[in-house]
Order: sequence, then structure tokens, then C-alpha cells
Amino acid sequence: MPPSQRLQALTVAGPPSLVDGELAVLGRHPLASNVVLVAEVRAAGHEPLLVAYKPVDGERPLWDFPDGTLAAREVAASVVDRLGGFDLVPETVWRDGPAGPGAVQRWVGDATSLCPTPVAVTPPDAVPDGNIVVLEGEDAEGAPLLVSHPDDPRLRTMAVLDAVLNNSDRKGGHILEHDGRLWGIDHGVGLHAEPKLRTVLWGWAGDPIQPADLERLSRLDAALDRAEVRAELTVLITPVELAALAERVADLLGEGRHPEPSGEWPSIPWPPL
Repeated sequence: MPPSQRLQALTVAGPPSLVDGELAVLGRHPLASNVVLVAEVRAAGHEPLLVAYKPVDGERPLWDFPDGTLAAREVAASVVDRLGGFDLVPETVWRDGPAGPGAVQRWVGDATSLCPTPVAVTPPDAVPDGNIVVLEGEDAEGAPLLVSHPDDPRLRTMAVLDAVLNNSDRKGGHILEHDGRLWGIDHGVGLHAEPKLRTVLWGWAGDPIQPADLERLSRLDAALDRAEVRAELTVLITPVELAALAERVADLLGEGRHPEPSGEWPSIPWPPL
């Protein structure tokens, strides 16, 4: 039975209000390519919790991600983040709602304004001090533009997580800063068995992985050996994808370095923000 048919039985740990409360839709996110509903989880004894609700029925089919659902991959990314102790993905659970089953993720910030991203797109003479340039381009008039990001250890940890997840859509707009924290969102097109890493976080390509991130990888590597963890993840992704995930973790630990663009597929998502 494919993962998309097994998900009804999934139970994912999380705050009671996120998992069990009433899911009340407030509106639709206007900028999302698939259906993303802004909603509140309401439960007795809890303050309403703002969430992003991504129902499976609102997904557009993707030819290169034919297995499972994007919503299940969102939940799987949250599980991997938790197992490794990366602490970069907002709490995400699988649950039913008014538009059917899907992923429900704790909202970052508030619903009235966008959180800033540390990724910058600027003319060459306006690159923020200390930023690493990862892409050169032009605007509509042909003027040069540069895409850059800070040399920030938190972003460096996110780059490791993206390599683990095989994230094919780490745009700048999917990296949010809020209340002194860094968050990564939109992991629906990740965890494929084939190499598909596309990211704007190439500033450390080929550099040694930080010791703290090697510890996270070791923690995740050990967790992926546990039967209960593998059972949890095979409800969300295919066994082949789970094996590829474990292999990526082992390769990162063995090489001890950030991956480099392969040249065999586009290495940066478009648009980069």
C-alpha cells in the first residue's frame, strides 16, 4: 500500500492543541503555488495557535515527485529535524481538517506581515558586510545583481539539514527570522531518492562541517537505525527514500564536508527568493 493510503493511521507526537484541537480556516495564503490555508488550532485550555494547513487535495501533481504526498514530506522533514536536534523546522503534524487530511505547521510570525529572510539580492556595491555571494545575475534592465547570505553558523546548520533532506527548493523566502530564531519552511519537495539538492545556501560548499553539526548527524544516524523511527518514517516516505536518507547521512558523516554543486542538475532554485 503506498504511503498516501497509509497516512490515515499516522499518529505524530506534538502539542495537544496542534494535534487534537479544532482546525478553523481563516483564509488562503495568496503567494503559495499549492493550496496553503491560514488557520487556527483551537482547543480548550489553550490559546488559539496560528498554523499553515496544507491539505493533500490542494497539491498539484509533480512529475518528478510521483510517490506519496508533499504534505507527508513536510511532516517527514519535521521528524528528521527533531531526530537530529537541528531545531530549524516549525512543529509539523499530520492531521485531518476541513479540507481533508494534510500537514499542519506552526506559523512563524503573524498572519499580517512577512518575516524577513537573511538572504539578500542586491547590486554588487550593496552586498551586506560579511555576506557570501552565491549567485550572479541581472535585473530586467540588465543591471547586475548578486544573491548572498550571511556567514552565520545557524544558516550553516540549515545547509547541513538541507543536504540531509535533499531539499530541492531552499529559496531565500523559505528561510525566516523571527524573535531571534531562524526557521526553515516549505519542505514538500525534499527527501527524494535521487540527488536533487537546490539551495541558495552554497556559501560553505566543500568546507568542513561544524563539529556541532557532525554531532547532529551522528544523532540522526543512530536514530535511523531504530525500528520505531523507521516505522514512523516509512508511513511518510517510501522505503527507497528512507534508505537514501540514511545513505546521505552516512555520506555526510564519512566525508565531513558540505556538499558541492554537482553540475548534473540546477543547483539553485528559481526564483532564488
